[in-house]
Amino acid sequence: MLGRSRAPDSHGLAVESVGPLPRGREFRLRFSDGACLELGRRTAVMGVINATPDSFSDGGLHLDPERALAAATRMVEAGVDLVDVGGESTRPGALPVDAEEEARRVLPVVAAIKRHLPVRVSVDTMKAEVARLALDAGADLVNDVSALGDPEMGPLVASRGVPVVLMHMRGRPATMQRDVPDDDPVAEVAAALERSARRALDHGVGADRILVDPGIGFGKSVRGNLLLLRHLGALAPLGFPVLVGVSRKSFIGAVLDLPVEARLAGSLAVAAFAVDHGAHVIRTHDVEATGRAVRMLDAIRAA
Repeated sequence: MLGRSRAPDSHGLAVESVGPLPRGREFRLRFSDGACLELGRRTAVMGVINATPDSFSDGGLHLDPERALAAATRMVEAGVDLVDVGGESTRPGALPVDAEEEARRVLPVVAAIKRHLPVRVSVDTMKAEVARLALDAGADLVNDVSALGDPEMGPLVASRGVPVVLMHMRGRPATMQRDVPDDDPVAEVAAALERSARRALDHGVGADRILVDPGIGFGKSVRGNLLLLRHLGALAPLGFPVLVGVSRKSFIGAVLDLPVEARLAGSLAVAAFAVDHGAHVIRTHDVEATGRAVRMLDAIRAA
């Protein structure tokens, strides 16, 4: 089925279809135990738990496993589908953390959530070693903002049979927002995600275990982020479900002239727009409000 069609988007980009294409917007994301998360008719919500001291929005709040578990419990009660646990900040300007320290932060949180809560857990990491340890601790999915930048990540994900999120990022967190061009990144992002998906498939990752993420805020200007959202449909020909994370991000603050703690309304507006333009999973800090917003939008689209 690979390479059977090429469809131009509104930017004139021809993106080769990868893997078996489902009908319409509907996908089944398959986990290692064979269970599937149905995507399309119902938008999935991924809650964020940063076990870090320096994340831009909730840094320091969830370093303690008990506090992280309490936060995850509130998310599950609010109806979240996935909980994403990270131990290395990817905010602009963040410095890298070694694998040992990242694992020390992440593993107790992942283990506690899996021990006490009936929810799928994602580990947000660029390092195959951290991902391996987190999967051993019970994680169900790998969220890799480097899109298999670690050469061992693809083989690991394939061998474990777990889903992986492949995200587009220009540069690395420490430098990605320096001298960012005020350009239109849509064609670049779609082409890069196609290459990342092909790399994953070449490693043996199943097509039903891949999600793609345009990387809103990762090395893009305010205008670039808005254009990516406006033309999110350019990712549809790739043939994979799309994850979008926009919660409280700086481009919302720039447009509305608001600090991080006042960006909920803007975040909800962007999340709803993303869902209406092709997003299947919304990654957010504000799971209750976001869940209500996307459930309402799902109902309108199903009517």
